[in-house]
Amino acid sequence: MTESLAQRAEAVIREVAEEAILPRFRALGGSQIDEKTGPDDLVTVADREAEALLARRLLDLLPGSTVVGEEAVSADPSVLDRLDADAVWIVDPVDGTGNFVKGKERFGVMVALVRRGETVLGLVYPPTTGDCAVAEKGAGATFGGRPIWTRKGVGFERAYGDYSRQYVDEPLRSRFADALEGAGGSHAGRCSAWAYLEVAKGEADFVFQYQMTVWDHAPGVLLVDEAGGRTGMLPGGEPYRPIRQANRPMLCCGDAALWDAYAEALLR
Repeated sequence: MTESLAQRAEAVIREVAEEAILPRFRALGGSQIDEKTGPDDLVTVADREAEALLARRLLDLLPGSTVVGEEAVSADPSVLDRLDADAVWIVDPVDGTGNFVKGKERFGVMVALVRRGETVLGLVYPPTTGDCAVAEKGAGATFGGRPIWTRKGVGFERAYGDYSRQYVDEPLRSRFADALEGAGGSHAGRCSAWAYLEVAKGEADFVFQYQMTVWDHAPGVLLVDEAGGRTGMLPGGEPYRPIRQANRPMLCCGDAALWDAYAEALLR
């Protein structure tokens, strides 16, 4: 039986992780780690090599497509102009690089396929687990080949999620920190791949984001939405779009029916 594009993309991600990422996990030398914008914004030889391999192999899967990768954009911001193409692979080769450098398992590979401005395929692969999450537009979400669903019926006062306040500008930083005191709990996991995956698998209830780097969100938003959640921009709730946009708050809620209630609590 012929493999689907999703299956072939997953195979590519697994291959690249085995070749360029996992051999460097807990084995990086100081010369293999660089700062980009500062000490909290790191890049490693694994990030750069994995992105180069992913770009080449994903392009082979879909002739005529293009690639927007985190490290390519870091080197040349005009790469973001490719988001206007008909078929774009969006790549975050090692999401959670800070965790990766520290030897923590909370890192992952994120890949999305965007066609004419709409995310149609999202893959989130945390290599240390051995399983890959896959979402196709209108076809649901899986992890390790098994369907996954978000958690339902958890009110904001009992909800647990992921929120990294250091990426948020004041006065919103303080405002949202106060609002989240009314939730069941939150943590700053420093890895969008794991944050979205935990919501999609029903292990957490929300992800609250602010920094609109497209590679951090396109795969995970589709994953959660296909697993039964809802993602919307605050305050209005319009759907997330994988485009170049200014930083702004975005709420990803595991229970689509409770998105409005969560949003009201955050904006109170």
